[in-house]
Amino acid sequence: MLIDLLLVAGGLVLLLVAGDFLVRGAVNLSLRLGIPAFMVGMTVVAFGTSAPELLVSVQAVLAGAGGLALGNVVGSNIANILLVMGAPALIAPVLLGRENLRDYGIMIGATLLFMALAYTGVIGLWQALVLLAAFGLFMADSIIRGRKARIAVEELEGADPNLRGPKIGVYLALGLIGLPIGAHMLVSGAVDIAETLGVSDVVIGLTIVAIGTSLPELATTLMAAVRREGGVALGNILGSNLFNLLLILGVAGVIGPMTVPPEMLRLDLWVMLGAALVLAPFIWTGRPVGRIFGAALLLTYGGYLWFLFLNGG
Repeated sequence: MLIDLLLVAGGLVLLLVAGDFLVRGAVNLSLRLGIPAFMVGMTVVAFGTSAPELLVSVQAVLAGAGGLALGNVVGSNIANILLVMGAPALIAPVLLGRENLRDYGIMIGATLLFMALAYTGVIGLWQALVLLAAFGLFMADSIIRGRKARIAVEELEGADPNLRGPKIGVYLALGLIGLPIGAHMLVSGAVDIAETLGVSDVVIGLTIVAIGTSLPELATTLMAAVRREGGVALGNILGSNLFNLLLILGVAGVIGPMTVPPEMLRLDLWVMLGAALVLAPFIWTGRPVGRIFGAALLLTYGGYLWFLFLNGG
C-alpha cells in the first residue's frame, strides 16, 4: 500500500513537472518557428496543459481500467468547480465576470452532450468521434475569436525569451519522456490502491487521481484570487473542463471502449452537472463568489467525497 501511494504521488509530481517542461518547450519552439501568438495560445498551450490528464486516461484504457479514465475526467470537472472555485473564495471574493458567459454556455452544452452519450452505457468509437467532432467545432470557434484578441507573446503561459536552441530540445525531450512514465506510475499505483481498499477504479479516479490532476488549476486560481483576477481563473477552469470532456474522453474512447458504471449514471454525472450549473447566477449577474458560498462549495465537495468512500464505489 505504501509503495502504491508513493507511485501515485511520484506519478503526479512527474506529470506536473513534465507537463510544464512540455508546455514551455513547445510554446517557445512554436514562437521561434513564427507561429502567431494567438494560435500558440489556443492550441499549443491548451493541448500541453491537458497532456497529463490525456496521458493518464490513455494509460488507464490501455491497462483495462476504463473506469479510472472516466472517473478522472468526471472527478476533475467536479473538483474544478467545487474545490478550485471554493478554496480561493475563502481568501477573497472571486468576481467571475460576464466575459466568460459564452464559454460557460459551451461547457454546459459539452456536459449535457457527454451525459447523453454516457447513457448509452459505453463511450466507444462512435461516441468518441462525436466528442472529438464537438471539440473540433469548439477549437475552430476559439481560433476565430482568438484572431481578434491579439494575444501578446509575453502573455502566453510558458513563453520565455531566454529559452532557445538546444535548451528547447531538452525541455521537449524531458516533457515527452516524463509524461508517459508519470502516467504509468499513477495508473499502476491507483489500480493497486483500488484493489487493496476494495473500491472500484472509478472511485479512485473520482477522488485521488482527480484531485491530483486538478492541482495546477487550484494553484492558478488561488493566485488569481489574490490578484483579484477571478475572470481569468474561471476561463482556465472552463477550458480545462471542456478539454477533459471533449478531447480527453474522445481520444481515450477511440483507443478503447469505456463502460460507464451504473453508479456514475445515478450520481456522479448529476453532481458534475449540478456543480457546473451552480455558477450560473454569479456569471450572469456579475455577483462575486463570497466566503460563505465558497465554504458551501467546499463542504459539498467534502460531503461528496465522504459519500463515495462510504459506499466504496
